[in-house]
Amino acid sequence: CCFVSSEDQILLSDCASSLAVQAYLRMCGLPVEVVCRVNAEYMSPSGKIPFIHVGNQVVSELGPIVQFTKAKLYVQWCDDATAAEISRPRYSSPYSWPLSNILAYQKQWEVRRKMNAIGWGGKTLEQVYEDVSQCCQALSQRLGTQPYFFNKQPTELDALVFGHLFTILTTRLTSSELAERIKSYSNLLSFCRRIEQSYFEDKSS
Repeated sequence: CCFVSSEDQILLSDCASSLAVQAYLRMCGLPVEVVCRVNAEYMSPSGKIPFIHVGNQVVSELGPIVQFTKAKLYVQWCDDATAAEISRPRYSSPYSWPLSNILAYQKQWEVRRKMNAIGWGGKTLEQVYEDVSQCCQALSQRLGTQPYFFNKQPTELDALVFGHLFTILTTRLTSSELAERIKSYSNLLSFCRRIEQSYFEDKSS
């Protein structure tokens, strides 16, 4: 089982990580059952989602694509409009007032403190978008005309990149700028569509 937050609660970064894990497991030909829980974050051994439960083992996280993870966290919690309109309401949705407000602001404070610690606290939104563009350019150059990053067979890297790119492309935010940066690279769009068709679309229909 792959455990994630419930659909009306899951945040952009968590959704990306969840898709990355699902894609990787499907690429390995393993059966995947996605289980949504409002308290998934607190069930995880690392306090992060997604996590997988296999037999008696529980494993959390799949190493992130660092730039995308930082950028998504920044947009979610350091951009005031996105935090107010999307992130805090989603994060607090399973809880009643006043706990909902307390937990949402606590999460925002925690992420902002982390952004300050890694030198991202003083960045502007435009600088974050530029970091994403540079990351996309590097990925696009590495992918080239190949179907996957290491030619014909998908690997963990393909699953990770797909999870992060696809989530940014398909998630509603207060601004579409992140998605627009990705859309500048046609090979990355084709890459996302290829994995979506190969591993997520129902072949029986």
